[in-house]
Amino acid sequence: MKVSTRGDYASRALLSLALHDEGGPPTSVRDIAERTGLPQPYLEQILLALKGAGLVRSKRGVGGGYVLAHPPAEITLGQIVSAVDGPIVAGDFGEPHQDGACDHEGQCVLLAVWSDVGQQMRTQLDSYTLDDMVARARGTASANSSI
Repeated sequence: MKVSTRGDYASRALLSLALHDEGGPPTSVRDIAERTGLPQPYLEQILLALKGAGLVRSKRGVGGGYVLAHPPAEITLGQIVSAVDGPIVAGDFGEPHQDGACDHEGQCVLLAVWSDVGQQMRTQLDSYTLDDMVARARGTASANSSI
């Protein structure tokens, strides 16, 4: 699997919000762009997708911007990547056939393997939360942490 630029940028933007989450006012897109070095117009599109997925909330007008919609411990990298890239899959091969109804040699076996690989990718990305990323960024991740 290759995480897209959108997935990377979305993860960086939400990590920035999590790192500066003091319960204060929303953070402007401009501030997020400056802190992360991400291009503001592209970041605006990504934040709209994240809002649509329910991962951030926005406030319009003066003093407006974005805040996390959930605590950092409840937002996973899998949710972030899926919000901007769609379902996390190993490839667009379809689901394994049922009852051995394969059209071509080896097709059912490989469809099952690609499905398993996609599930492992989703499980791996879902094992990391924004809270884990904050701890890592601040150098406070525990010694036995998987990150």
